[in-house]
Amino acid sequence: MKSKLMIVVLAIFTGLAFTGCEKELKSEEPGMLVPKTVDEDPSLPSITINGTQLHAETFGNPDSAMVVFLHGGPGGDYRSALQVKQLAANGYYVVFYDQRGAGLSKRQDKDRYSIDMMLDDLAGVIQHYRRSPAQKIFLFGHSWGAILATAYINAHPTAVNGVILAEPSGLTWNELKEYGRKTRTLELFSEAANDVVYRDQFLTAKENEHALLDYKLALNSAFEYAAGNAEGVEGPWPFWRFGAVSLKALSDIGERDGMNVTVNLSQFHAKALFLYGEYNKAYGLTTAEHQAQYFSSSQITKIAGTGHEMIYFRWDLVYPAVLTYLNALK
Repeated sequence: MKSKLMIVVLAIFTGLAFTGCEKELKSEEPGMLVPKTVDEDPSLPSITINGTQLHAETFGNPDSAMVVFLHGGPGGDYRSALQVKQLAANGYYVVFYDQRGAGLSKRQDKDRYSIDMMLDDLAGVIQHYRRSPAQKIFLFGHSWGAILATAYINAHPTAVNGVILAEPSGLTWNELKEYGRKTRTLELFSEAANDVVYRDQFLTAKENEHALLDYKLALNSAFEYAAGNAEGVEGPWPFWRFGAVSLKALSDIGERDGMNVTVNLSQFHAKALFLYGEYNKAYGLTTAEHQAQYFSSSQITKIAGTGHEMIYFRWDLVYPAVLTYLNALK
């Protein structure tokens, strides 16, 4: 996470050089720089979970088997994955939510994050929508969301009936660092310069000035699909808001505490489905095979002609793979 975060910050810094006077970006009016969040716009669908307000919506019969989608980031949102709601027509109850402090969910200050809290939020979302103990629960995670899904299974190996993991960038801290190394294509400055930019230009004394930070982070999106990017991202994808403080908080936790969400995965006895994009040079079959071996049962499916953002760009190929997997376990 951290190595990629450095690229994010450098891209932000570069973008700001062309924005002119920053004074114009400091408006406190909600919606001026980035879209309003659920606490700012009551018309947005939301639920209250674990002491915070989350942007959330559902599709399908509430009594059907539940598929909870977990977006990437940290700090992203589910806008680019809304095609997943097609599963509702196949007899699934599809649940979307923007994670704590991310997307259109209510912002939280940096000290309001922990991995356990993110897992508690997910447990709360499931409990909120679940109609009966017999209702089957499936997790569908993309990128960071796939890491979060795996962490939840690691903590609660018998709590869900299946999991779909679309390119989790790392299930241990070393894996995350290696993925970050492979995707670092914008070496604009040395590591020392990265550190200076990170400390002095991103969050110095203003770590909870949310809207401006979110705006700065959004400037990075174009770098993610630059020509020749290692993740094979074809172009821009839709999003509502990048939660900068969420990204910073969870990245700092990983840097400080490390991460390993694999120790109890052998106790999860359902088959795990791994998806990987053909064009993501930082992931690929080798990484999928390495991560799949943490599970007692797994399946790996390549999504042809796409990269890391496969759910948005090639849902036509992701959809049949996901539906076949779910129907086998339903």
